[in-house]
Amino acid sequence: MTKLITGGLGFIGSNLARKLVEMGEEVVLFDVTSRSRLIEDIQNKVTVVQGALENWAQVLEAVKKYKISSIYHTGALLSAAAEAAPFTAYSVNANGTFHVLEASRLFDVETVIFLSSIASYGVGIPDRVNDDTTQRPTTMYGVTKVFGERLGEYYKIKFGLNFRGLRFPSVIGPGRGGGGASAYSSLIIQEPAMGRPYVVFVDEKAKMPLLYIEDAVQSMIQIENVPEEKLKRRVYNIEGFSPTAEQLASAVKRHIPEAVIRFKPDPEMVAIIRSWPRELDDTNARRDWGWKTRFDLDAAVEDFIKELRAKKQLYT
Repeated sequence: MTKLITGGLGFIGSNLARKLVEMGEEVVLFDVTSRSRLIEDIQNKVTVVQGALENWAQVLEAVKKYKISSIYHTGALLSAAAEAAPFTAYSVNANGTFHVLEASRLFDVETVIFLSSIASYGVGIPDRVNDDTTQRPTTMYGVTKVFGERLGEYYKIKFGLNFRGLRFPSVIGPGRGGGGASAYSSLIIQEPAMGRPYVVFVDEKAKMPLLYIEDAVQSMIQIENVPEEKLKRRVYNIEGFSPTAEQLASAVKRHIPEAVIRFKPDPEMVAIIRSWPRELDDTNARRDWGWKTRFDLDAAVEDFIKELRAKKQLYT
């Protein structure tokens, strides 16, 4: 039973791969690159396939060749990069998701886990959103995430594909790169932990939901194994905690008193963040399949710093 992770050499994909390897699973990582420091500790325990999501033949071949049983579709062009190159983002995110779903249909993949995002909501929404809040994204990234959700639901209805999705807030943890408007939420911890100053590109009052990487990985693994009869919908919100940037900086300084953190808001980034909800409601996931987060703000910052310093070779 082989698991395929798209975007497998990225931040979420590599952490998921590490956990699956620990569980004894056979793992194939599909990514546009073939090398990443993030998998140096497991590179001899996984199979890496270099390919592009927008290339139908490469996606098809990976699913067929390795007889994939489940796909974790984490690959995508993130928000800031997607705004800089919207045509590329559509090709990678929208066409890429179609390719994953169609390959899964053709080769009888048992389950597809799709990662959606808080960015799928957009403007004109309440501060706290639930699974039924109307999605009106204003970014290409958000638009393609809504597309992926709806297309997955279509494949479930039309072809019986076992599509399951999770709508994440910003996921933080060691190794999160600089891509995306939400990147500050990891870098504000990572840079001081490495002894470097950090300039935050949003204002102190900016607030958005965050999810620690350990909880993100656990939710993906858990939803794959939930009995079908417990699922009342195909896509679920996953909530973490919702600090302001100022509260996040204060939490970092409690653990790293010497941390140098300054604020210099970038209007474009601030606008993107303000278009997102301030809180996610994951009541349905908790009720339907027993989801529960383990990390609050302080626990996440503490574990982040510990893991980063223990595995510096992966993140520097």
